[in-house]
Amino acid sequence: MNSTSGIILAVSLIIIMFGMGLSLTVSDFKRVVSYPKAMIIGLLCQMLLLPLSGYFIAISLSLSPTTAIGIMLLAACPGGPTSNMLSYLAKGDLALSVSLTAVSSILSILTIPLIVQFALEEFSNKSMAVTVDAITMVKQLLVIVIIPVGIGMLIKSKFEAFANKMEKPVKIASAIIFILVIIGVTISVKDVFMSYLSEAGLPAILLNVSTMTIGFLMAVLFKLTRPQAISISIETGIQNGTLAITLATIALNNAEYSIVPAIYGLLMFITATVIIFIRKPLGVKDELSLEKESAN
Repeated sequence: MNSTSGIILAVSLIIIMFGMGLSLTVSDFKRVVSYPKAMIIGLLCQMLLLPLSGYFIAISLSLSPTTAIGIMLLAACPGGPTSNMLSYLAKGDLALSVSLTAVSSILSILTIPLIVQFALEEFSNKSMAVTVDAITMVKQLLVIVIIPVGIGMLIKSKFEAFANKMEKPVKIASAIIFILVIIGVTISVKDVFMSYLSEAGLPAILLNVSTMTIGFLMAVLFKLTRPQAISISIETGIQNGTLAITLATIALNNAEYSIVPAIYGLLMFITATVIIFIRKPLGVKDELSLEKESAN
C-alpha cells in the first residue's frame, strides 16, 4: 500500500474520531468517578484480558508471524465509534461505552507501542523484525485520535444543536468509511488475501467471540446491570479495526499486518448482530436497576 493510501486511511480515521467527539461532553468523563466499578472492570477487560487473549490465541494456533502480529496489533487497539454504535443498537449503557472508548483511547497511546513492540520481538524472525518508534507512534495517535475527538467535543460544547444534528449522519458516514477502508485494504492485498483467509479467519473470529464472552462474564461475575454487561462485552470484543489497519500501513509500513484487522472487521458485525437481536426482548428492569445503582 502506497503513501497516498496511507494518508487516505489516516484521514478516514480522523473523520471517524471527530464524529465520536461530537457525541461526547466533559460530563461523560465524570462517569469514570460516577460508575467506578463498571469502568474498572471494562478497562481491565480491554487493557489486560484482551491482549492476553490475543497472545494466547496466537501461540495456541501456532500462527505465522504476520498473522500473529496482526492479532496482537488488533488486540492492542481500543474500541471505537463502531462499538459505541453497536452498544446503542444493542441497548447497552451508551454512556459507559463512550467513556470506556474515550479512556481506553487515551491509555492506548502508551499501551499500543508496548504491545506492538512485544509482538514484533516475540513473533518476527530477524529478517522480518521492524523497529517501532514509540514517540512517532504516540504522535500519530495524538493527531489521529485525541485531537479530532477534542475538536468534536469543543464543537459539541459551543454549538450543541449543530452537533446533535450532525451526530447521526456522521455516525452513518463513519460506518460507510469503515467499510470502504476494509474493502480498500482487501483490494490492496488481493494477491495474498485468499491465502491468508484460511489462517487469519479463525483467529480473528476467536478473538472476537472469546473477548466478547469474557467481557460479559466479568460484568456478570461482578453483578453489573445487563446494559453495563452488554457495553463491556462489546467494548472488549469490538476493536477499532480502522486504527489497527492505519497503524499497520503507516507506523509499521506493512499492509499484510492489516489482513487480520480487515477480516476481523468483516466478521465482527455478525457476532454483534446476534447480541443486538438477543438483547431486544430484554426489558426495563435492567434500566431501573441502573438508576438505583446510580442513586446509591
